[in-house]
Amino acid sequence: MAVIFAVSAQPNPFPEVTARVSDKVLHLVESAGLAALFVRALAREGLGWRDAVLAAIVMTSLYGASDEYHQAFVPNRTPAVSDWVADSLGALVGASVFRLVTSARGA
Repeated sequence: MAVIFAVSAQPNPFPEVTARVSDKVLHLVESAGLAALFVRALAREGLGWRDAVLAAIVMTSLYGASDEYHQAFVPNRTPAVSDWVADSLGALVGASVFRLVTSARGA
């Protein structure tokens, strides 16, 4: 979360990357990773898999919304609902894929 916040606080992070890749893809990937980490942490704390996945999706989506709000105060950045949607979709993908992979591995 600290890395996402730090990158989000920069006026124009990674211009060479965003020239080649849609920022929506970047939002999706970073949120997928965050959601997977949330699922892992919550499941290890004793939360059932279903609840861990749902909580991770909600927490990641809320963090995405707070990140968009944060960007309203950063020069040359603007909050966008479409970025939050990409964050939320990434949360769904990341949490679900993490659970599928751990399930396939017998965990």
